[in-house]
Amino acid sequence: MTTALEERTEHPALQVARALAGAAGLPFAGSLSPQQAWELFSTGHALLVDVRTLEERTFVGHVPDSLHVPWATGTSLTRNPRFVRELEARTGKDAVVLLLCRSGNRSALAAEAATKAGFTRVYNVQEGFEGDLDEQQRRGGLGGWRYRGLPWSQQ
Repeated sequence: MTTALEERTEHPALQVARALAGAAGLPFAGSLSPQQAWELFSTGHALLVDVRTLEERTFVGHVPDSLHVPWATGTSLTRNPRFVRELEARTGKDAVVLLLCRSGNRSALAAEAATKAGFTRVYNVQEGFEGDLDEQQRRGGLGGWRYRGLPWSQQ
């Protein structure tokens, strides 16, 4: 729950996301487009946390200077039982935190878990890093951080 002072000083994009989330009954603060997330992250209004696996970050790419706290690990995507503790250690519970995954699905689950654990300003980045699957079952052509031309790098 945000205080009245936090709401007055909160970035307008976050205010809108929070209002839409409340109207939709989302179990976390809200969702943002990749472009909104980049604007908030690049201007220091939020922390960006990549919740994908280390393998995804390494082989698919990542946002420079983003934090990494995996929601799941390995190729079998085994749920990380320490996710909330690791997230709190990296960000604190009161920071504005934007969660990014491959398509926006895992990050929404992670945002819900963080909110249940007491985080008050956790947002999901819609479309994720790679976007949704296309007709050929490939990612990268239907939305996502990379598709939108936002900064990223690959090792």
